[in-house]
Amino acid sequence: MKYTNEPYRQTDREKKRMRPGRQLLSASVRRLQHQKVGKDMNVIINIWNVLFNNVFAQPAIFIGLIVVAGYALLKRKWYEIAAGFIRTVVGYMILQLGASSLKNTVQPLLDGIQQKWAMNAVVIDPNFGLTAAQSALESIGVTTSFAMITLLIAFVWNIILVFFRKFTKVRTLFTTGHIMVKQSTVATWIIFFLIPDLRNMGGIVLVGLLCGTYWSVFSNLTVEATQELTDGSGFAIGHQQMLGVWFAYRFGKFFKGKKKDGEEHKKELKLGGAMKVLDDYVVSTTLIMLLFFGTIMVILGSDLLKELDAANYTAGLSFPVYIFQRCASFAVSLVVLKTGIRMFVGEMVESFEGISGSILKGSLPAVDCAATYSFGDSNAVTLGFLFGAVGQLIAIVGLLVFKSPLMIIPGFVPLFYDNATIGLYANMKGGMKALIACCVGSGLLQVLGSAFAINLFQMGSFGGYVGNLDWATLWPAMGVAIKYLMVPGAVLCIIAMLVIPQVQYRKNKENYFNLGMDDED
Repeated sequence: MKYTNEPYRQTDREKKRMRPGRQLLSASVRRLQHQKVGKDMNVIINIWNVLFNNVFAQPAIFIGLIVVAGYALLKRKWYEIAAGFIRTVVGYMILQLGASSLKNTVQPLLDGIQQKWAMNAVVIDPNFGLTAAQSALESIGVTTSFAMITLLIAFVWNIILVFFRKFTKVRTLFTTGHIMVKQSTVATWIIFFLIPDLRNMGGIVLVGLLCGTYWSVFSNLTVEATQELTDGSGFAIGHQQMLGVWFAYRFGKFFKGKKKDGEEHKKELKLGGAMKVLDDYVVSTTLIMLLFFGTIMVILGSDLLKELDAANYTAGLSFPVYIFQRCASFAVSLVVLKTGIRMFVGEMVESFEGISGSILKGSLPAVDCAATYSFGDSNAVTLGFLFGAVGQLIAIVGLLVFKSPLMIIPGFVPLFYDNATIGLYANMKGGMKALIACCVGSGLLQVLGSAFAINLFQMGSFGGYVGNLDWATLWPAMGVAIKYLMVPGAVLCIIAMLVIPQVQYRKNKENYFNLGMDDED
């Protein structure tokens, strides 16, 4: 045998002889590695669950923490930051209280309509849409936690688009947490249903990019309109009718009559004579609700409403008094809602100067559409709701006449929030004619577009769909592209949306990034 100083090397035969043991060792190492990865993944999931349950799913806390971050960047004293957080959270909770009260006023009537005429149909409302999407995902064996990962990816993508605003031209950060939860869940079902091969993390990433692009681009589309309505208050709309807001702003002016001495239909619906009492939105809201919902209550009858609204229709209360109280409570809810708006919007806009002046320079918060209800003409909110309901009613009658296999039941959120918001913007640009045209059109599209979307996304068996205007128009259109083009269709939708801010920027290069800002960047 020959001895050398070279290191020992195994022969091929020795390697082959050692392979079973080495394979066993390798398998053990891999098993340990997988266990470690699994534990790490569980830690990440647990952290995300805590964040989701306590921040993203709690809009008051979510917005309050944004205010904290903004004030911290402005280098405010700790007690000023704490006070701002409390005012924001309480203000948003007051807004939620008003919104819940509005829904509770209307819901028994919607339930009564469904029960009296034995309609077994799909409810178009984001709350029903969320439940339906969760059930749909569970029906294909997909955990709804996937949708929450979608939300995280979408939010991060929104931040990235704003951070690189010099190139993307996106100025708005979507901050309406409860809307983000609902939209990310429904969008996850849409992609998983239309592209079954992407029921995995690849699909989650695609949905996140699609949702995040929609939040970024369409909230950005409302900046000019909202600054004009609110006299430069420094926020945009982050909700579910952003395309409708832009349309009312762009096309409402075509309904405007001839200007007299430069006068524009910006703020007030002018009423004369006895009609001047309607200038007080508390009076006008109560009277309009008496006319509209009072009639529905009489048709439904006392017995049915006692059954559906026992908490408010107490023993010994006469039917006329009940009707008046419920209609007046609508005005009470609006007053509560506006009080909350004034509290949290002021804090958020002021604190966001810290974020827009440092981390995300030139950015604006995109907030709940209800934040606009303290601006413009107060009657436009009520009238927008009323004429939106007329549009929905016409569409539903049409479905009945033509014996549609799918019947739509109106939900409160699209019925009120979409049409009240669109009514504000339409009235600002074109007065009463624009308000009527845009809101009746919105109501028609909400019902007919949702019927098409429910069929396209196969959500009828789950009993609900979002129903808001964007989800009755834009999302079904994207759904058609994705259905026939699959992944390339989704990518094309993302690219097409990203082109929109570029077009906006070219129309107003000088002031584009200064709208809603106190100082130029």
